[in-house]
Amino acid sequence: MMLHVGDPAPDFTLKTTTGTTFRLSEQQGKRSIVLYFYPKDDTPGCTAQACSFRDQYADFLDLGAEVLGISSDTERSHQRFTQKHRLPFPLLADVGARVRRLYQVPRALLGVLPGRVTFVIDKNGVIQYIFDSLNRATDHVSTAKEVLQGLDK
Repeated sequence: MMLHVGDPAPDFTLKTTTGTTFRLSEQQGKRSIVLYFYPKDDTPGCTAQACSFRDQYADFLDLGAEVLGISSDTERSHQRFTQKHRLPFPLLADVGARVRRLYQVPRALLGVLPGRVTFVIDKNGVIQYIFDSLNRATDHVSTAKEVLQGLDK
């Protein structure tokens, strides 16, 4: 069963790069969430995507949204990646890929790589947008912003 626009976003709890715990349901009523799944810390596409989110992070905050990146890398790997590229938003360690499966993020390139999918979740916890593209890493940023701008209207 695939997730679709209009579905409630599945709740989850994961550790962040700062060692705190993030629970999606605690954000309801507060702000929208841009939840992006990416394959691996410090790979070229993933670095370009993270840095693009970093460079436009203030725009996301102005649109009432928080950005969260998720991969199966460890908290320590996320900490190094965050420090190296000065990422202002949390990365979540989905070791074991439980949340990736919960969100039904497909594998890419003949099932070899974890997929790259972005979900825009409104402040009511409803999925408003799903973008799936392994190769267009920075397009995830621009399309998420467009969706959030539309939510403001």
